[in-house]
Amino acid sequence: QVQLVESGGGLVQAGGSLTISCVASGGTAYRYALGWIRQAPGKEREFVAITWSGGGRYYGDSVKGRFTISRDNAKNTVHLQMNSLKTEDTAVYYCAAGRFLGGFNYNDLSAYDYWGQGTQVTVSS
Repeated sequence: QVQLVESGGGLVQAGGSLTISCVASGGTAYRYALGWIRQAPGKEREFVAITWSGGGRYYGDSVKGRFTISRDNAKNTVHLQMNSLKTEDTAVYYCAAGRFLGGFNYNDLSAYDYWGQGTQVTVSS
């Protein structure tokens, strides 16, 4: 069992930066890839970024070059640094964990085993 708790959401102006974090608890958290999925108002959930304890990092096309995911294995924490924010980045950001034993399709939301409650990120124009 893995529990995920997000923090750091808030309001930021377009062009600004914000970092959100997620703490994973549970003895097997190190076996899971930790990542971020977001859901904008009226839209489906969208893969943002994910990282493995061994260091692999992967990003959704809409955030490549602007967002950076990092992981502190000692603290079971994952951070998402978001730069050059756009109004279309406004969404609830969910921390999610998965082992992807069936394949590394990070866009497949059913492949994630655990989810946090989400943190709101609002980008104003």
